[in-house]
Amino acid sequence: MNGTAFAQTTAPTTELPDITVTAPKSHPAPSGPKKPRTRVAAGGGHRARRTGAVAATSESPEQTQAQAVASQNMRLDQARAALLAPTGANSYQMSQQFLQSLPQGTNTTLDKALLQAPGVSQDSAASGELHVRNEHANLQYRINGIMLPDGVGAFGQIIDTGIVGSMALITGALPAQYGLRTAGVLDIQTKTDAFNNSGSISVYGGSHGNFTTSVDYGGTVGQTQYYISGRYFGSDVGIENPTPAYNAIHDRTDQEKGFAYVSTAIDPTSRLTYIGGVSNGAYQIPNNPGQPPAFTAYGVSNFDSALLNERQREFNQFNVVAYQKSGDGFDYQVAYFNRYSQLHFIPDPIGDLVFNGVASDVYRQSFINGIQEDTSYRLGFAHTLKFGMAVSAERSLVSNGSTVLPLDDAGNPIDAPLSVFDSSAKTGYLFSTYIADEWKITNQLTLNAGLRFDQMWQYVDANQLSPRISLTWKPTDGTTFHAGYARNFTPPEQVLAAPTNLALVQNTTAQPGTTANDPVLPERSHVFDIGVTQKVYAIPGLEVGMDAYYKIATDLLDDGQFGQAYVLTAFNYAKGTNEGVELKATYDHDNLHLYGNVAIARQVATNVVSNQYLFDPDELAYIANNYVNTDHAQTLTASVGGWYQWRDTKFSASLIYGSGLRDGFANTGTVPPYTQVNLGVSHDFNIVAPNKPTTLRLDVVNLFDTVYQIRDGSGIGVFAPQYGPRRGVYAGITQKF
Repeated sequence: MNGTAFAQTTAPTTELPDITVTAPKSHPAPSGPKKPRTRVAAGGGHRARRTGAVAATSESPEQTQAQAVASQNMRLDQARAALLAPTGANSYQMSQQFLQSLPQGTNTTLDKALLQAPGVSQDSAASGELHVRNEHANLQYRINGIMLPDGVGAFGQIIDTGIVGSMALITGALPAQYGLRTAGVLDIQTKTDAFNNSGSISVYGGSHGNFTTSVDYGGTVGQTQYYISGRYFGSDVGIENPTPAYNAIHDRTDQEKGFAYVSTAIDPTSRLTYIGGVSNGAYQIPNNPGQPPAFTAYGVSNFDSALLNERQREFNQFNVVAYQKSGDGFDYQVAYFNRYSQLHFIPDPIGDLVFNGVASDVYRQSFINGIQEDTSYRLGFAHTLKFGMAVSAERSLVSNGSTVLPLDDAGNPIDAPLSVFDSSAKTGYLFSTYIADEWKITNQLTLNAGLRFDQMWQYVDANQLSPRISLTWKPTDGTTFHAGYARNFTPPEQVLAAPTNLALVQNTTAQPGTTANDPVLPERSHVFDIGVTQKVYAIPGLEVGMDAYYKIATDLLDDGQFGQAYVLTAFNYAKGTNEGVELKATYDHDNLHLYGNVAIARQVATNVVSNQYLFDPDELAYIANNYVNTDHAQTLTASVGGWYQWRDTKFSASLIYGSGLRDGFANTGTVPPYTQVNLGVSHDFNIVAPNKPTTLRLDVVNLFDTVYQIRDGSGIGVFAPQYGPRRGVYAGITQKF
């Protein structure tokens, strides 16, 4: 792919140690032998293909101090990439250039960018925003190899696309170093080309009241590199519109995000890094006019649903401090991390009672502290031993202050509102450790075998010992096969598993039809994955791939929105299976870059075994005796896109297709299929200086103004309808300085 902006491969395996990594004298990216080829992620350097020592080379006198520090940090980046390389798994890589070349560029939110990866389908913000291989959530986020703990938000995104140097969506039978969230791992590498004492400022906006402005700056001082960024975003469509109308009602959002990265080289083989981020968002909950009132509250029985005033606030913050050391075939990274998350849903006290019979003021808070350590040690020429551990403690608080209506002896509601308060606080712990051997049997064949142990002490205490094994075979330079098996253990998010005191709402309008309320359990699964990628030499620049997977789960985890509050609650199916096939292709020739992905998938499950009170009795009984599609199971998902660079002008396009998520009683139906097309064009003007371009861009989202539903308000854990975005025209300017 000639170091292009995207790649679809299995993760790189460790080469024999005769391949060395050295720094060039005056270029920011290292050069190396053309075979075996190493893909380049823009802004992230080469992903190292060995876990040996980082060479401590003397810097050329021609280098500036900033270049010397950049070279040193790049070598450490290579060592870290090799330390955590997901050997034997499937990896779809997106570079900074890929993200910048999408319609809307880095103004695209991270979840929308991920829809261009194979097997990723969109959903409403309230339901999790996206799904990887038809899984609900279960996606792990890592920044520079360090796992970010779960937050409590329903739709707040803490990570801004603009900070990404490169990212890889890793799926399949994951190696032993990856655990807990296993549907996929989003491995984000922060920008490494932004430390040359420069920055940019951007203004962008258009239809639907959208306006965003961002600024970033990076530099080098002595042995220290730093990068900071901030963004404001406002829109009149903060959450998906529950109606097909062009303009949403009561759907304003205002969001702020900040990010900081500081890295100090201690000596030629070690560094200390700080990463921090913060996001703060205020949301109006959109209204669906014309809804019929169902109750009388405070003497009100006729309420215009277009005038409801529900709101939600979300706040997230994370901090990471990491020490990395590399030398003499021994590489390791140890990190301390914390994350604070807060969510507050504020109901309409009268309107929610009139329409739903309950008005719930929901508050969730979580504070997590943890330590993660990963080590790699090369044993001889063929074996690389990897081992590590992670431990975290979480203090969570879930409270629900509800106003409800009492019931008379005949079960009829009485207009005498009363308040109930339910609260649950918990300090929970997670501990994980692993060991694995990456065995280079031949130059073409690599075996990765490992063992992982996970222990949870939360609302439920449980553990599991999980074997992992995979083979990677490269019979020719352009062909790579991989096959693997992984035993997985997935704890529920602690805030989503908090128990509910049903006794508080007995004989009220919030009383459930089912009283069973078993605790949420961890999911245990077997995952089998096999795939191949092939360069088509008859068409230079074309690479195709296929990946197939099959998962068998016990206590399959799922989440849903079961009330007017835009928060999720977890539950388990006793058994579930998940299977699918993904086809993918990329084409890169001169200034033309194209990609396409198609995924066929199916996830079914049976018998709800926790939080059964969330379900109507008839639906619960049906699921107990039948396998049903999970609500987020989409049969066919596709994405197509690309860009063409003509001088200083770039033309880009993207398309997403979905056959429709599930709806109806016990998810027996499907919403209609949809297609959304986006276009973009950008041009660089050299107004300030040749190396500080002024970029103008124009984008159209949903070019054909296709009206389609993501959800229709029915199905398991689906409370309200949501529609995809209507056509929007956006323009912006970015100035480098």
